Amino acid sequence: LTLAVVLPRHNLTYPWAWPRVGPAVRLATAAVNSRRDLLPGFALRWVFGSSEDRHGVCSEMAAPLAAVDLRLAHDPAAFVGPGCVYSAAPVARFTSHWRLPLVTAGAEAHGFDDKREEFALTTRAGPSHRKLGELGVQLHRRFNWTRRALLVYWDERLDDRPYYFAAEGLYVQLPRLRNLTVVDVVFRDGGNFSFIIQEIKAKGR
Repeated sequence: LTLAVVLPRHNLTYPWAWPRVGPAVRLATAAVNSRRDLLPGFALRWVFGSSEDRHGVCSEMAAPLAAVDLRLAHDPAAFVGPGCVYSAAPVARFTSHWRLPLVTAGAEAHGFDDKREEFALTTRAGPSHRKLGELGVQLHRRFNWTRRALLVYWDERLDDRPYYFAAEGLYVQLPRLRNLTVVDVVFRDGGNFSFIIQEIKAKGR
């Protein structure tokens, strides 16, 4: 049985980078193969493909190409990774089409909650932003914050946009509270912070 791993090869800014995850994959593979009762008649092995582009960041182009290459060359039984949202989405769509499971520690975005079609075989082992949104709903109920919520977040639209997707979880879940108005304000490096402060003052209460 072959496990296909698609993760960043070098970039340690990602918690799921191969230098961090690789030792665990090797140890897990060795542990499984040392027990004949787990997969009788089979031996587990892994193959690796990088989800990084030439700049060392997660790539929505490099990851699916690596996944397709691994699928054609090794016919894996399952995939591990990618973790970055924009890399994981196309790979998860492919693995769903191939009827193969995908396990990831990332892919936190709210859209991965849809298990009806394209992400039906995707399993997230890490946190999800939907859970953050549900926490926001519970806090609003606990403290009786019932009128409005203002989400202020940084978004440069580069790499994996972690703050955007974190805010998305709140933005999608908070309207479950009836009559609650949810407004979002985006700021960027070099932006007009006086404007942001005025927006908070005007819309945040």
